[in-house]
Amino acid sequence: MTQKKSKLCSRANVYTQVPDGGWGWAVAVSFFFVEVFTYGIIKSFGVFFNDLIDSFDESNSKISWIVSICVFVLTFTAPLTTVLSNRFGHRLVVIVGGLLVTTGMVTASFSQAVYHMYITVGIISGLGYCFSFLPTVTILSQYFDKKRSVVTAVASTGECFAVFAFAPAITALKENVGWRNSLLFVGLLQLNIVVCGSLLRPIIIRAPGSPKTTTQENRKEVQYMLENEKTRTSIDSIDSGVELPTSPKNVPSHMNMELEPKADIQQNLVKTSARQSDKEVALLDFSILKEKSFICYALFGLFATLGFFAPPLYIIPLGISLGIDQDHAAFLLSAMAIAEVFGRIAAGLVFNRQPIRKIYIELICVILLTVSLFAFTFVTEFWGLMLCSIFFGFMVGTVGGTHIPLLAEEDVVGIERMSSAAGVYVFIQSTAGLAGPPLAGLLVDQSKIYSRAFYSCAAGMTMAAVCLALVRPCKKGLCQWHHSDETKTEGCPRQALQDIPEDFLEMDLGKNEHRVHMKTEPV
Repeated sequence: MTQKKSKLCSRANVYTQVPDGGWGWAVAVSFFFVEVFTYGIIKSFGVFFNDLIDSFDESNSKISWIVSICVFVLTFTAPLTTVLSNRFGHRLVVIVGGLLVTTGMVTASFSQAVYHMYITVGIISGLGYCFSFLPTVTILSQYFDKKRSVVTAVASTGECFAVFAFAPAITALKENVGWRNSLLFVGLLQLNIVVCGSLLRPIIIRAPGSPKTTTQENRKEVQYMLENEKTRTSIDSIDSGVELPTSPKNVPSHMNMELEPKADIQQNLVKTSARQSDKEVALLDFSILKEKSFICYALFGLFATLGFFAPPLYIIPLGISLGIDQDHAAFLLSAMAIAEVFGRIAAGLVFNRQPIRKIYIELICVILLTVSLFAFTFVTEFWGLMLCSIFFGFMVGTVGGTHIPLLAEEDVVGIERMSSAAGVYVFIQSTAGLAGPPLAGLLVDQSKIYSRAFYSCAAGMTMAAVCLALVRPCKKGLCQWHHSDETKTEGCPRQALQDIPEDFLEMDLGKNEHRVHMKTEPV
């Protein structure tokens, strides 16, 4: 698949380097409110849980499928979102996403059966959530470099403030107008995503003085290929007909005359390759699936998703089952959300320090997050739940605000391939997003104890910690012993080239001067 320039995204901000600010601040504000109206609403959906059970007379697991289908569609359609963003631009995709989210939620308020909610909230709004969230976080990472971690962390607190505000507000609204009108109001409120999407200007990083049809990376890539070809042929065969990369001062004058046409050919090759690269840009790069480090990181995201969505969904029913008043139980979700704000900001500040191995900090946070999930299974009263909620909120903030931006680090895939990596990464998470809440609901239906829902979350997060611990060893090649001998073998010619004296190269060039001339003349 290839990308051709679209007129819809022709108005772009052009910089000579990553701005670390500028219009990026407007994009950061947009991402904040996109978080409010996407993940903030998803995590606040637990306030409707008991109302839906009573209204549709269904079990916990069946009601849980609403959020599960929504999260599954959100993650499963991530590659589609990446392709559409690269083809039509991030702005248009987010605007369409906002319209889909509002359509799904407004239609859901008129549902007469639970399967209606599966279609409206699960499929329609779920697709809109993906169209809204993924392009926004991707373009935000392109506007920042040194400040990327802290800006992304602070902007991602939007969902935390949303949960903190929406949980008690929607609870109070339901008591006055009912859950259907409350859901209708939420859907209309999500129309603000369209406004946020209109602020997402594309960004182009262009080196000073570089022509529009040629990018610096393409020129370097072709130049490296030419240099490697010249080096390889000069070592393997003296009759190859390719000139050695010697300096002009070491080459006779008549040889300089022969090298100049060759240089023109190389220059034309660079320009031609650059023009072809400009016309054809990969919409979705699946070559990242060949990297074991990315596979491990994707598995980390897969298992971690089991622990992301079930706790906010079940914390209010858990509090009510322990005899806590519904209004006080809603404060548990609010406390979890406000603690998540501090967790995201703290993670951003720590990750912004240089130098630091961010993958190890993430691993520590995941381990502590696993501990917090196990703690929910032992508490029996309000203040115990409050402490667990705060601890969980803080730790989920450290992980939730950094796991996608961490793809831009060299320990995973790097900023150049983050757009495709984010799409594939979120796509792999889709299975866990579909299975997480229903699995927790199944444990609750069988045991009639809401605390059992947190066992599956803790088990998934434990597996996530193991996979995350393997990312850097795979990136450094410590898990690829069978490639070590090949690497050493390939390194021998390069080492041999470094050990050859310059005098030997000059003698070799003079000795084969006539043969080089005979080989290059027909060209």
